[in-house]
Amino acid sequence: MFESLKEKFTAIFSKLGSKGKLSEADIDAALREVRRSLLEADVDFRVAKDFIAKIRSRASSAEVLESITANERIAAIVYEELISLMGKSEPLIISPKPPTVILMAGLQGSGKTTTTVKLAKILKNSHSPLVVACDLRRPAAVEQLRVLAEDAKISFYGPEDKNNSDVLTVVKGAKKFAQDHMNDIIILDTAGRLHIDEELMTELKNIAEILPPHEKILVVDSMIGQEAVNAAKSFHELLNLTGLILTKLDGDARGGSALAIRAVTGVPVKFAGVGENTDALEVFSPERMAGRIMGMGDLQGLAEKVRAAGINEDVIKPAELSGKQFNLETLLKQFEQIEKLGPLDKLASMIPGLDKIKNFSVNEDDSSKALKRNKAIIQAMTPAERRNPKIIKGSRRRRIAEGSGTSVQMVNQLLAQFEQMKKLFKTFSSSSRSGRGLKSLFGFGR
Repeated sequence: MFESLKEKFTAIFSKLGSKGKLSEADIDAALREVRRSLLEADVDFRVAKDFIAKIRSRASSAEVLESITANERIAAIVYEELISLMGKSEPLIISPKPPTVILMAGLQGSGKTTTTVKLAKILKNSHSPLVVACDLRRPAAVEQLRVLAEDAKISFYGPEDKNNSDVLTVVKGAKKFAQDHMNDIIILDTAGRLHIDEELMTELKNIAEILPPHEKILVVDSMIGQEAVNAAKSFHELLNLTGLILTKLDGDARGGSALAIRAVTGVPVKFAGVGENTDALEVFSPERMAGRIMGMGDLQGLAEKVRAAGINEDVIKPAELSGKQFNLETLLKQFEQIEKLGPLDKLASMIPGLDKIKNFSVNEDDSSKALKRNKAIIQAMTPAERRNPKIIKGSRRRRIAEGSGTSVQMVNQLLAQFEQMKKLFKTFSSSSRSGRGLKSLFGFGR
């Protein structure tokens, strides 16, 4: 979602890269570009104005003007202010006396039902959640929740009579069902609307009287831009929300609402939806989000994916990723691991600098094909060729292309990307003295 904003910020800081010292004119020019980029990303103009004022105040100090290179210092300030803008991450409220009740609200089409199951799947690791179908107005909403819950192996409760349209009867039944089945978390998937109306608010308040919620979470479609902020403000005024979940952050929307929604509403963003699958929900982290916007990657998120996929240090040793020992056998192992982690385009955005590798470009449509093709190329090589790619000359490249069902051009491209990756990993490895090497980034040797 933030790809456009990331590209614009990168261009702004690159212009400052040749300057050893900042002048007031340099600061003003850079901040005008930052402000324009934020407004184009659909950030509320008042929020953008305040954001720029804070950066200008910090960037104009004498201490900053005489310190490190201009682009590094300005980038650091923008990064810190982005984190401040999005606010601190806050965990879900879990009641010490079960059950914990979570009320999910949202406009129709926000992805509320899918998000309900995603949240339950996260909580399933340490709790026994129950999802409850309270949306009795939208056709097939109950069945959708039931199917998703069944696929995710989550407990489900819905109306026993398909013709029943009394939500309060369902809520009362869910309360007893949770007690009988020892479900310590109840997640209520309430009805959505095309707009906020009195009937919806009355229904939500009646539900809350039967099962008082510990969390009142609004699911917000971040692709609707400024309307997402307006909807959050309206719901908060009527329900006193405790948290937000932003959906469709993997889309191509401008995304400014995701940055400004905490500043405008005062309600913390607790989770972010980054895909359609039931495991595509992340705990919202302002630091990680700011890092991705600034082109710094999300190595913390990548490390979490590695651990979740069951990949450990016994598969690839840290030494294998150093410039000297990194070879095509190691790369083949990495490809096999990546297949466990998910779409390659999502992973690429988490690794700082990877997008700067020449010809390295993936998207959701062709990433799986590219991965399989590159695996086939390496598998067509001899062990000696994998360990020492320098011996792969013209005749060997033709043989490898024929053996893998690809072309010599594709073999050449893989070998060129391998050399660039080798340099990249060598750079990471050499930074380990400052605690930022691959070993520390992925938790090896702790």
